[in-house]
Amino acid sequence: MSRSNRNSTDAITFSEFDLPRLKITVTGGRGFLGRHVVDLLVGMGASRGNILVPATAMFDLRTSNAAAEVTEGRDLVIHLAARVGGIGFNQQHPGELIYDNTTMGVNIIHQAHKNGVKKLVVAGTVCAYPKFTPVPFKEDDLWNGYPEETNAPYGIAKKHMLVMLQAYRQQYGLHGVFLLPANLYGPYDNFDLESSHVIPAMISKFVQARREKMASVKLWGDGSASREFLFVEDCARGLVAAAMKYDGPEPVNLGTHEEITIKSLAEMIKSITEYDGEILWDSSRPNGQPRRALDVQRARDAFGFEAKVSLREGLKRTIQWFQEQVAMSAS
Repeated sequence: MSRSNRNSTDAITFSEFDLPRLKITVTGGRGFLGRHVVDLLVGMGASRGNILVPATAMFDLRTSNAAAEVTEGRDLVIHLAARVGGIGFNQQHPGELIYDNTTMGVNIIHQAHKNGVKKLVVAGTVCAYPKFTPVPFKEDDLWNGYPEETNAPYGIAKKHMLVMLQAYRQQYGLHGVFLLPANLYGPYDNFDLESSHVIPAMISKFVQARREKMASVKLWGDGSASREFLFVEDCARGLVAAAMKYDGPEPVNLGTHEEITIKSLAEMIKSITEYDGEILWDSSRPNGQPRRALDVQRARDAFGFEAKVSLREGLKRTIQWFQEQVAMSAS
């Protein structure tokens, strides 16, 4: 492991030989992305006994005391805990989203500094980009405008973490890394229609419609918006690769560089779920950001990350997992 003192600019990197003895915290490690990160770390040689996965009921990271506890004595902290949801959830809870995410981020970053954490990795969000960012989104475009309105409170809370990481690196030598994943999907995602993102919401609707022989499925917007989707296991690989190999102040996109319209996505999910009814679009509902697709060159150059799972393959695996959960709950 390359080491530095608290105020050094020398990069800190880890090797797989370091993993068995590293003391690691993964905030949000019981959630959708976090459980994949924890499993990957263990699979690579980290000791599960050395990985702290703080439960929300025991550690409210909106308090500085809880943030201090989960960062004390840690070599590596991966901060994934977040209050997050889809467009509808964002519209209903903007105050909670900006408060909870900003407060958790401030506490974790400050306490990581105070406790001498060797490296801090923070997951940002593609929602932080300006509404009309030229496609593909380059990291240098992050400050060229205001985020799309329905996502702004969440996106700005995450952008605040980037600025704070850079400030603490400059003043205190905190080795903080900030990543910007594309829209995630995969097994263990949130399929609650009240708060889910677009892929789990569509999967839930199409699976239910096929099971109940419904004539149509109604989806939000008009289908014209585009997105880039990253399979959760690929995102976990990117986060861990950055934790091991990258130590710079600049944010880094994690994605596939593949753009798809919401309408085409719906047709793909409809086909995989073998639903034969009609798709209806509710244009009174918002589309969200018009386009999203990431430039992923920096991740490739900085720590060799490239996504491995295609959208169709990832959707098949996610749909299979969800259908198994539905079958288990019905039995």
